[in-house]
Amino acid sequence: MLRVSRQPGGLPEIFHSLQGEGPTIGTATVFLRLATCNLACTWCDTKYTWDWDHYRYDDEVISLETASVRDSILAFGCPHLVITGGEPLLQQTHLTGLVADLKARGFYFEVETNGTLVPVPELARDIDQWNVSPKLENSGNPLDRRVLPQVLESFRQLPGAYFKFVVVEPRDVEEVCAMRDKYKLPTERIVLLPEGTTVDQVQRRSQWVSEACVKEGFRFSTRLHILLWGDQRGR
Repeated sequence: MLRVSRQPGGLPEIFHSLQGEGPTIGTATVFLRLATCNLACTWCDTKYTWDWDHYRYDDEVISLETASVRDSILAFGCPHLVITGGEPLLQQTHLTGLVADLKARGFYFEVETNGTLVPVPELARDIDQWNVSPKLENSGNPLDRRVLPQVLESFRQLPGAYFKFVVVEPRDVEEVCAMRDKYKLPTERIVLLPEGTTVDQVQRRSQWVSEACVKEGFRFSTRLHILLWGDQRGR
């Protein structure tokens, strides 16, 4: 069984849209949003997947058999799947069968992860792209929970891993540079993303974030879904 986030109408949060962030931005994609997380970011825009002080678990989460999830994904006719959350790797032992099934059908996979859990060998083999988002001090998480050197090293060795950092203030870029140097993260696989859940926030931060990317040789990513649809679930 997979614990899947619910959309406002109660249906599982499995939807067809455009990838809004990272190296494949703009690509037509099916999204599978899983519930629960092992971190608690202050600026998180999907707190309904884990913040049970402010959301009711039974309202926000539905448990589904993997075959049901597979059929919902296949119904869109799009062989590009992003598995997101929450933190998907909390449920990775239940994901392996789903991924193997869809891989045999020609799917391309991305996983959005916070970089605190090592993927099991079956997923390390089958996932095409890892969007690893180590959390900075701005997330409000303790350092020993948000940065695990051995996990970052395991992802660094995967050729399909990109390191996506959510930045709020210019000083955050210095923290990213320090992590790059300390953990030998490949510069060309580092992506800076302006934090924001409104068009105004994203646009205001994009100017200095993009300039930092030019200076440091990082990739820049906007938040396309925010610019197009605002802060909506299922988009």
